[in-house]
Amino acid sequence: MGERTYASVKPSTLVDRLIGRIIKGVAGQYTVDTAEGRYVCSARGLFRKNKISPIVGDMVKISAEDGYLLEILPRKNELRRPKVANVDQIIIVLAAAQPELSFGLLDRYLMQAEHEIIPAAICINKLDLKYQEEVRDLYTKVGYPVFCVSAITDICDSTNLIDTEIDTEFDKMMEFLQDKTTVLAGPSGVGKSSIINRLCGSAILEIGEVSEKIGRGKHTTRHTEFVLLPPSAYVIDTPGFSSLDPPSISTKELAWLFREFRPFLGECKFKDCLHYKEQDCAVKGEIGNVIDKRRYERYIDMIRG
Repeated sequence: MGERTYASVKPSTLVDRLIGRIIKGVAGQYTVDTAEGRYVCSARGLFRKNKISPIVGDMVKISAEDGYLLEILPRKNELRRPKVANVDQIIIVLAAAQPELSFGLLDRYLMQAEHEIIPAAICINKLDLKYQEEVRDLYTKVGYPVFCVSAITDICDSTNLIDTEIDTEFDKMMEFLQDKTTVLAGPSGVGKSSIINRLCGSAILEIGEVSEKIGRGKHTTRHTEFVLLPPSAYVIDTPGFSSLDPPSISTKELAWLFREFRPFLGECKFKDCLHYKEQDCAVKGEIGNVIDKRRYERYIDMIRG
């Protein structure tokens, strides 16, 4: 469906007030998807005066007469980075290799999702380079859905994977996406756009390469944008980044964001237990059992700051 601009559409042909969703925002211009079509709008100066910034995913009221955003409707949730609103779930995309998989970054993404009470899943791409069964084993036990895929079609024999197994993973992922709005988040170069292209069955998004010199991905996706995956899945492709600025979280709250800790919180000897150096700690008592030692160690790294 084409986007309407106001230089070429007569006001008499437009509905005066419409409600829609921002599906793209570039340089102060917001593409809004409404029941009457897509409109490219600007935000009124009142937004800047009140220090309010529209973001992708916002439900808004617009004036179809003059092409302005009039009001941002209440958000059900909001992610800090990537900056999106009103999502049903987040899939954290990392690469098995090139760039190297960072468990610390993965846990920080999960921590942010738990803090915002947004269901999260994990997708490990580039299995053609390296197999990562460790991720599936660890995080499936914690309760996160994990998809292990390769967005390219040629699978290396050394991984013991075949195309039919990858196709099955993509089928499961497509089923997981249906009837929901999902944001794909992850570092540059992990293949978020390539995954969307594979799910679509065509190259609708530009893809980039990992720099051989620095071992990190290039920022191919330059802005956050909605993509429709028929029949009823909305996916948000986002620019990648190599670090994550987590929300402000107290050390006491941090343990609640590790979901495998929760059954044991409140069972420690000390009510203010941080599950670090304290004695008779119920959480530490489960290390190596319900709680994976590696996840616990990354929790301690966060406690230490």
